[in-house]
Amino acid sequence: MEWSDLKIFLAIARAGTLGGAARLTGQTQPTMGRRLRAFETAVGHTLFQRTSDGLVLTDAGSTVLSHAVRVEEDMLALERALAGSAGVLEGLLRISSSDWFGAHVLSPLIASFRQTHPGVSVELVTDSRLFSLARREADLVFRITPFDEPDIVQRRLMRLDYAVYAAPQVPVPVAGDGSGCVLITMDSAFADIPDALWLRRQLPRARIGFASNSREAQATQCAAGAGIAVLPCLLGDRVAHLRRIDLGETPPGRDVFIGYHRDLRHLTRLRAFIDHVSAQLGVQESAP
Repeated sequence: MEWSDLKIFLAIARAGTLGGAARLTGQTQPTMGRRLRAFETAVGHTLFQRTSDGLVLTDAGSTVLSHAVRVEEDMLALERALAGSAGVLEGLLRISSSDWFGAHVLSPLIASFRQTHPGVSVELVTDSRLFSLARREADLVFRITPFDEPDIVQRRLMRLDYAVYAAPQVPVPVAGDGSGCVLITMDSAFADIPDALWLRRQLPRARIGFASNSREAQATQCAAGAGIAVLPCLLGDRVAHLRRIDLGETPPGRDVFIGYHRDLRHLTRLRAFIDHVSAQLGVQESAP
């Protein structure tokens, strides 16, 4: 039984479908199917029951899962320990953030960091999904919610200010009303975040014209004159054809947190990048 077989098994168990597992591993769905059949043949048991809702673990599959998770934890701990002992400024650094923060804040900082440290290769993944630091889906994560996972080193990096934006041709609505106003806001999965709730309270009679979990998409729609949006100032102030509008009250801001697994606390390239970001953003405290 090889570790690569267990990785395929774990991906299928977590995703519940071959297609979902393929996306997690970067392989094709037919490949996942072949690998699963070969693994089931090797262990001599059927590990998943095929149902209309996806793949469900059999009793034998549940037994394999409990052991596979422990093997994964040991292998990942070994990988992190070896990576964390690296004392040279070279190698791969995986970073995760939201789309707009990665494009408008991190990308310029990554470029200036690599001018000083060209031996470091940076992989930036912008996704609303919360990546696992324990499984090294990312080495360093930037997000607006604190980390509650065990063994994660985290700290507050900075405060994000938000403002209301619109294109020049869009009339300023009346606060407390919003009749005839079109809103650009978060989609239903994120409808209860503070700035989205604030905007609906300020303009209760307005209708939602566009919703997305992408701030970048919201800013593009807003610049095209499609409506009014609350955006992070670091994004809205940089988009052409947008202006701030005053509704008599400032939208709530958010804190940005950084987090990484404690096993990587001695990883030189990670600490160097955190220090670089902190210095460029004017953050005084050094990386923990």
